[in-house]
Amino acid sequence: MFAAATKNLLQDVDRGGFLVPVPGPNDRIVLLSLVIKRRCVWFWQKPKYLPTDFSFNDVLAGDTPISPVVTETDFLKYSGMFSDTAKGKAEANFANANVVLKGRDASRLQSSFGCLKREELDLQKLLRDSKGRVLDMSHDLIQQTKEKQREVFGLVKVRIVTTQPCSVVEEVQQMGHLGGLLSVCGPKSTKVSLKENGSLTTDSNVTLEIPPHTPIAYGLTELEVKADGRFELCLMSNTDGGFEVDGPASKHLVGASPQPTPDPCLKQELEKLDAHFQRLSALQASTRCSLLRSLSAAMEDQEAVGLLENVLSQRCLGESPALEDVQVEAHRRSIQALLDLVEPHGGEGKMEDSALFALYLIVSALDELTDSCLAVLSSCCSPSVLQALDLLAQCVAEGGGLSLKGAGLAPLTGEIYEKTERLFSGSRVLLKRVGDTVEAEFQQQPGHRPLVLCIAIRGLAALANTL
Repeated sequence: MFAAATKNLLQDVDRGGFLVPVPGPNDRIVLLSLVIKRRCVWFWQKPKYLPTDFSFNDVLAGDTPISPVVTETDFLKYSGMFSDTAKGKAEANFANANVVLKGRDASRLQSSFGCLKREELDLQKLLRDSKGRVLDMSHDLIQQTKEKQREVFGLVKVRIVTTQPCSVVEEVQQMGHLGGLLSVCGPKSTKVSLKENGSLTTDSNVTLEIPPHTPIAYGLTELEVKADGRFELCLMSNTDGGFEVDGPASKHLVGASPQPTPDPCLKQELEKLDAHFQRLSALQASTRCSLLRSLSAAMEDQEAVGLLENVLSQRCLGESPALEDVQVEAHRRSIQALLDLVEPHGGEGKMEDSALFALYLIVSALDELTDSCLAVLSSCCSPSVLQALDLLAQCVAEGGGLSLKGAGLAPLTGEIYEKTERLFSGSRVLLKRVGDTVEAEFQQQPGHRPLVLCIAIRGLAALANTL
């Protein structure tokens, strides 16, 4: 809830991506704090930021701490409201049951941060004070971060904080209708039947009160750390931090961000990932069904997707994620259930050839989607709709158009088509109908959003294949 509010704020006021949203009100973010920036596996992923309990002074060698000079300025006054409505209907006919489910979910997130203040370090003074200083390379935090190879240090140089008591309000309304007869027979002929139509309405209204001086965003300057403890602040936006290590021929930096791929071809990038989609399609139908059902449930909560992505990332990098660190019991159980489903299907010695790595690819793409896109996609996870969306994803990658009268696109009518338009529009792809044909057109500066959406759709469709 807090994380969604801070993320929405930065999407509105920081399109350049300089600031990082604070994920929780209890995160200790102060100027000169050390934050670990984790470089991700896929070039289209945004880096992850892990706040630590340590400051720059904690890892400096010597007994003289640096006293920063801070300037404070008014940032802006902010109030935002974000709403989403999803409707759906499903029918199922079984030997002993005929079930009709209808539902409508409406949610609204209102953020009233009020007047915000910007706190910023005087970098000129910091450079003077840190000249000739070195880091204590024996410090546990430095040792553990250096070993990860994908992680670098960032120094908090800017904070955006609240100046008055404020609030984040989340309102959710769920309405459902169940009709028909449902019979479940157990091993001892125990029978449970529901014969009458029923309806269910649930409402929740949660208000999070935020005190003054709560950080909601921050900016970093990365550190380039030499093997002997000397360091440099990366003052330019196009320079990256990292740790210097001894190589066979020369010294290089580990943890530095990869060079961005210049204008990747969407079709070619998807073709490179075909083996992962095929690996998911090759799983047993029962396994794929369970995976799709679990992912659909996780997609209803952005936080759950982020937690799952983090755990899968650690597993795929050979680390042992601590599931006990996942605070919500329901999230912990769902993550463990997903791991139990895919970990028995390992590759031939390479993590990249495993179903676990293929699942990591899909979840990483889901984690990159905007909240609104994720909400829409989570309501479109029936096999027939996913197969239709997969055809559209191929159309986006290859260009051209598709006939809406084709058998594969038959589910894309009425509300489903409206959702499809919203889904692709949220990823900078405009769907245009010309008669009975739909064509895709990229909006200005789409970035990696179309690719990320196509990866998510193709992966989910692979799990839904022949279900």
